[in-house]
Amino acid sequence: MNAAGVILAGGKGTRLGALTRVTNKHLLPVGPYPMIYWPIQKLVAAGIRDILLVTGTEHMGDFVELLGSGRDHGCELTYRVQDEASGIAQALGLAERFCVGYARVVVLLGDNIFQAPLAPALQISAREREAAWLALRRDIHPGRFGVAELRDNVIVSVEEKPDSPKSDLVIAGVYIYPPDVFDVIRTLRPSARGELEITDVHRYYLHKGRLRHYTLAGYWKDAGTPESLAEANRLVTAQPPIYVC
Repeated sequence: MNAAGVILAGGKGTRLGALTRVTNKHLLPVGPYPMIYWPIQKLVAAGIRDILLVTGTEHMGDFVELLGSGRDHGCELTYRVQDEASGIAQALGLAERFCVGYARVVVLLGDNIFQAPLAPALQISAREREAAWLALRRDIHPGRFGVAELRDNVIVSVEEKPDSPKSDLVIAGVYIYPPDVFDVIRTLRPSARGELEITDVHRYYLHKGRLRHYTLAGYWKDAGTPESLAEANRLVTAQPPIYVC
């Protein structure tokens, strides 16, 4: 499969309080394994063996000690340091050289725990390789996430953590991009939060008529708060993620 995998595992994890005072949140346990194991295994099970992990300066050594070359996980791991938390798009931009020669870039947010296998999403996205594909699902608190508005099953708007969401369809942390995503990132300017926003990347593809979506089945949790981390542990323990269709 001509796709590169990118796992974004940076951030300070401040919403988790004391749990992340001395470690990265992606090293916390979810079920029987560190959180970071789940996105790695999702990519490997979908046939993606070349994976880049992006994280911050403080705990890069911990990731390397835990994961090594990736051999034990059936993949080849490369690491990049994000010197400061400047947004998802900025972190993804660090993967540009790594992704040269690949037809698609499959990006997972490392703290997103989801049940469904990844391979069907890759098969769906293969229908339109020049499009950017987003995983959507309904959530009772959409304002905590990026939100997509659909009309006739077509995305007509995307917003980042809106106060008044236009729908309950949140953008889960599973993105599939064509190679020109890095050209898009280079055009971005920092938002009011001082970050390069991934929503601005999605707006570019929307305005070009190249933004697509699919529904992420099964459970999904952004394990970035004490409550959602506990819920992710409960879900994974009761019904482990599925890797194969």
